[in-house]
Amino acid sequence: MRRVAKLSAACIATAALALTATACGSTSSENDSSSSSASSSGSSKGGIKIGLAYDVGGRGDRSFNDSAARGADKAEKEFGGSIKELTAKSSDTEADREQRLSDLAQAGYNPIVAVGYSYATSIDKVAKEFPKVSFGLIDSVATAPNVDSITFTEEQGSYLAGVAAALKTKKDHVGFIGGVDVPLIKKFAAGYVQGVKDTNAKVKVDVQYLSHGSDTSGFSSPDKGKEAASGQLDNGADVIYSAAGSSGNGAIEAVSGVKGAWAIGVDSDQYNIPGLSKYKNSILTSMVKNVDVGVYDFIKSVHDGKPLTGNQVYSLAKGGVGLSTSGGFIDDIQPKLDEAKKKIVDGTVKVKTS
Repeated sequence: MRRVAKLSAACIATAALALTATACGSTSSENDSSSSSASSSGSSKGGIKIGLAYDVGGRGDRSFNDSAARGADKAEKEFGGSIKELTAKSSDTEADREQRLSDLAQAGYNPIVAVGYSYATSIDKVAKEFPKVSFGLIDSVATAPNVDSITFTEEQGSYLAGVAAALKTKKDHVGFIGGVDVPLIKKFAAGYVQGVKDTNAKVKVDVQYLSHGSDTSGFSSPDKGKEAASGQLDNGADVIYSAAGSSGNGAIEAVSGVKGAWAIGVDSDQYNIPGLSKYKNSILTSMVKNVDVGVYDFIKSVHDGKPLTGNQVYSLAKGGVGLSTSGGFIDDIQPKLDEAKKKIVDGTVKVKTS
């Protein structure tokens, strides 16, 4: 069984984890779970030791990080072993991210999954320092030979979300809330806007970002998400799609308080997330990004002794992204969504990424 331990802010290190003094200082993570019993080979008789370096929000964000966690949990259950989790802060520096990955590698965790584009630079550096460790990187492409870059065609799934929004709006006015205005999140926005406009050019689309540049607080501020969604609702939007990590939970809450308005979730099927159950009847659909599949595939490859490397692209055609159908709220428009999907898959529609 996996043993879970929560560290205090003082970050008390244990000998079993062999964490350095630096790891318990300002570069330490806010969240930690671990168990012992496997060597750094990643596939000993004691099971596989999986290291997870989360983006801000960590396990429990009900979105992106939770999807990654599901993939690791499935692998841990199937192969045995342990999981060690470290979580980023919005105030992280590049040195903090490097330290987090190094701590996991030094403690014998292999494979190590870096959850989020913000680890792109640090993982290349740390992977070169630990050439026998297999690293996985979500949402960006690394250059080190021992890294598996796991990326998704978010713009394609978001296009379908835009089609759904355009077909469901009663006011010809919808919104998009992005966590941070970085290229990755702009892919979500671009696909969504294109899907809306290709379906009904008359529909107005409000686009808003919660933070900018290196400030990643937009991914972990539900209050900001709620405020942004309330503003868009007041401005006339009645369908709001958020790609903002746990900040999107606040947007869903705001939408749930307005009769006739719909929220579109992201990354996980948010209709089925227990922590959002009281809002589920306002969640039209979710643009599901199967990070769990990418994480599981990578961990399994390491367990099997054939670590994936290079860039694995999880597209709409491969089931990497898509729309959830929970709640049955898009059943009436499913034929039109299927038609839009077919056009993307066969190349008739080219979805923009910016």
